[in-house]
Amino acid sequence: MNFSEVFKLSGLLCKFSPDGKYLASCVQYRLVVRDVNTLQIVQLYTCLDQIQHIEWSADSLFILCAMYKRGLVQVWSLEQPEWHCKIDEGSAGLVASCWSPDGRHILNTTEFHLRITVWSLCTKSVSYIKYPKACLQGTTFTRDGRYMALAERRDCKDYVSIFVCSDWQLLRHFDTDTQDLTGIEWAPNGCVLAVWDSCLEYKVLLYSLDGRLLSAYSAYEWSLGIKSVAWSPSSQFLAVGSYDGKVRILNHVTWKMITEFEHPAAINNPKIVVYKEAEKSPQLGLGCLSFPPPRAGAGPLPTSESKYEIASVPVSLQTLKPVTDRANPKIGIGMLAFSPDSYFLATRNDNVPSAVWVWDIQKLRLFAVLEQLSPVRAFQWDPQQPRLAICTGGSRVYLWSPAGCLSVQVPGEGEHSPAGTGTSALLFVVWRHTGRTGEAPAISSQGNCPQRLCVNLKAGAQCTGDPLPSALQGRSSPSLT
Repeated sequence: MNFSEVFKLSGLLCKFSPDGKYLASCVQYRLVVRDVNTLQIVQLYTCLDQIQHIEWSADSLFILCAMYKRGLVQVWSLEQPEWHCKIDEGSAGLVASCWSPDGRHILNTTEFHLRITVWSLCTKSVSYIKYPKACLQGTTFTRDGRYMALAERRDCKDYVSIFVCSDWQLLRHFDTDTQDLTGIEWAPNGCVLAVWDSCLEYKVLLYSLDGRLLSAYSAYEWSLGIKSVAWSPSSQFLAVGSYDGKVRILNHVTWKMITEFEHPAAINNPKIVVYKEAEKSPQLGLGCLSFPPPRAGAGPLPTSESKYEIASVPVSLQTLKPVTDRANPKIGIGMLAFSPDSYFLATRNDNVPSAVWVWDIQKLRLFAVLEQLSPVRAFQWDPQQPRLAICTGGSRVYLWSPAGCLSVQVPGEGEHSPAGTGTSALLFVVWRHTGRTGEAPAISSQGNCPQRLCVNLKAGAQCTGDPLPSALQGRSSPSLT
């Protein structure tokens, strides 16, 4: 695996464009856009303050930079760098900003979630949506970009509104049988909307596009409930991770549970492959012993080597004893994600933080377990093939596929590395979305230094700037797939 040179980064802000041609990263108040193939700087933009959020439009022609502390959003064009737009929410403030699927409207959420402001870049018109609920996932768009579902809270009751994205007209409005709605998400085919309650009540509700309740599911009562939810890319399965350490799979025909995956600390089935990370110090030649210790400023000593070993069952995984008298205990399924072909499901049980479970969805059984030396910080599937990238906050990125596992040392800057080790602390990984397989991810890291990026080959509210040039207004955004 080959790596680029290390680039500076702020706020862990780096994103590939949807078409896979560009990579945007932020350094304080500067936005840097690079060509993915050459990594040469294509555009360099200067914002009015430190950037806290960036997002590409669906057609990769524009990029949004949000500065929440100042209530500002700036929009830049790649094709016409002289064009720019500034949106100032004024005293209403700003806590969130995102693109609409057509890439020509921006949705800003004001402080205290008083409203959502919809700004048009083509006409500079403004629309308002009241009563958005402050929750983890309160807005979701269908993959084809036609509809938006919004969680609302009014008169101490939860509601969902469905809007048509072409003109922002209200299509459906209905209440939900939830105590404290926490999240909503469309199925990838856009036919079903999943709504789930807070962790205090186990409840998943499934609605059709016209607001009909298709099914309601609850696994148990009087205990902490849902912690994570994920649709399979095929829309055939809904995975629900719970605080009891189990993942329950619902099918799209009856919306009943077809199986549940437990995450035991002991694995006894000999058919399950358990990969354990092993770390070994490199062997030094005898001649190296006669030299004095390296001077300050010299290159780092060789780091330890890491590889995977297949463990013999039974295997006992390292567990954490949760602190149950505090909020948000580290128990239950905190992370889950389907592979792009819907064949595999990767999960992490928060009280077994160093392990990643990989489940075979076709056979509904455990396929493999990866036990790391450090707690798993993040994982993400390759968008083109069943290949999983894992970060643990160390200096390596780990790759799993049905063929096996791989541990890769990521190069770091010696002068900026923690304790002069020449290594980096890898925090997350982002895959490039292209039509080709074998594309490598961008990895964000942070040591005792600035963050770095390594690429593997209403009141007072105003919008300033000119409307979009006619050449750009007429372009239609590609369907989201």
